[in-house]
Amino acid sequence: MNNHSNNYDVIILGAGASGLLCAFTAARRGRRVLVIEKANKVGKKILMSGGGKCNFTNYFVEADNFISDNPHFCKAALNRYSQWDFIAIVEQYGIEYEEREHGQLFCKNSAKEILAMLLAECEQSGVEIKTDCKLIEVIALATEQKTSSHYQVNLTHGHSKLVMSCQSLVVATGALSIPSLGGSGLGYEIAHQFDIAITKRQAGLVPFMFSDYIKPICERLSGLALKATVHCNNQEFTENILFTHRGISGPAILQISNYWSPGDELSINLLPDLEVAEWLILSKEKHGKSLLKTILSYKLAKPLVNELQTLWWQKSSETPLAEFSDKQLVTIGNLINKWSIKPSATEGYRTAEVTLGGVSTDDISSKTMEVKHQANLYFIGEVLDVTGHLGGYNFQWAWSSGYSAGLFI
Repeated sequence: MNNHSNNYDVIILGAGASGLLCAFTAARRGRRVLVIEKANKVGKKILMSGGGKCNFTNYFVEADNFISDNPHFCKAALNRYSQWDFIAIVEQYGIEYEEREHGQLFCKNSAKEILAMLLAECEQSGVEIKTDCKLIEVIALATEQKTSSHYQVNLTHGHSKLVMSCQSLVVATGALSIPSLGGSGLGYEIAHQFDIAITKRQAGLVPFMFSDYIKPICERLSGLALKATVHCNNQEFTENILFTHRGISGPAILQISNYWSPGDELSINLLPDLEVAEWLILSKEKHGKSLLKTILSYKLAKPLVNELQTLWWQKSSETPLAEFSDKQLVTIGNLINKWSIKPSATEGYRTAEVTLGGVSTDDISSKTMEVKHQANLYFIGEVLDVTGHLGGYNFQWAWSSGYSAGLFI
């Protein structure tokens, strides 16, 4: 290794989850590692995740929890560095965590503990980190020797211009989601520079907005949450949905957004544990003098029932249940079990937790994360066309892909 201060074995672009784990994995092997971060602080997305509690992984991780043009690509990395490997280091640092629904693991105290753990590992292994760096360009250097520098990285650091070189360059820049926390298309620009294919991208794990009659309903119900099953394009999720002043959010909505395309309708079952039509017909026999909205208010929040009444039985709002025909009750019950609505759009990258699509896995080794046709160039984390479901899966992909690259750079 050249001992010049600006020559490194490894330069990693991005001090997020994948970049930091990759950095100390490589440094433990004796590699001289520099991590470059454009923001003034590292790990901003880690700190805000999970409401500040960091949903850092999940007890149940399978390839089926990830979306990619190549659904098999993620398997090698997930097997090499599993959720149990990351849980082990969390426990080693004495970080208290808790399991929530669907095997999700969160810090009991603060996401700051996860970031502090990653930075401690980096410090112990000798990783250098530079923040407030703006990348100007990456230049591939012509070399025939394995030990020579392969890449030159030109950047500004504060008011200074720096020229760095390295044998291996790792792109861990994240993607387009939440630009206020550092999301950008920088990784795609580097991929384009080296003729690496990029798949179609769109905002993922993102709330929906509406421009039709649903919009004022959402505004009036803003803050109301309920368990529901949301279906779209042969996928469905049963978790909470949340009405907001912009539209509908909540875990089930964020999950289904990964499978939605503009123009698609959503089907929402507002009472997934109940065949509403059958229940209403039975209720007519027992509570015939009651109003329909009174009966439904035993199962659904009154403000929501009032909105549904305006939509579906406004003319019969004062009619006793006994005077509804079974056919009418079947129609209303089916609407509650299968409410079809059409979003006008998602909220976009501004609030999206992830970016669907990215650097094509066709051009990347699933074992090492190295570009197949460009030696010593690696892509890890969210910049790749691998997107996890909500529930700690995207962090697990960051840890797994970062570790895999860290073994080989």
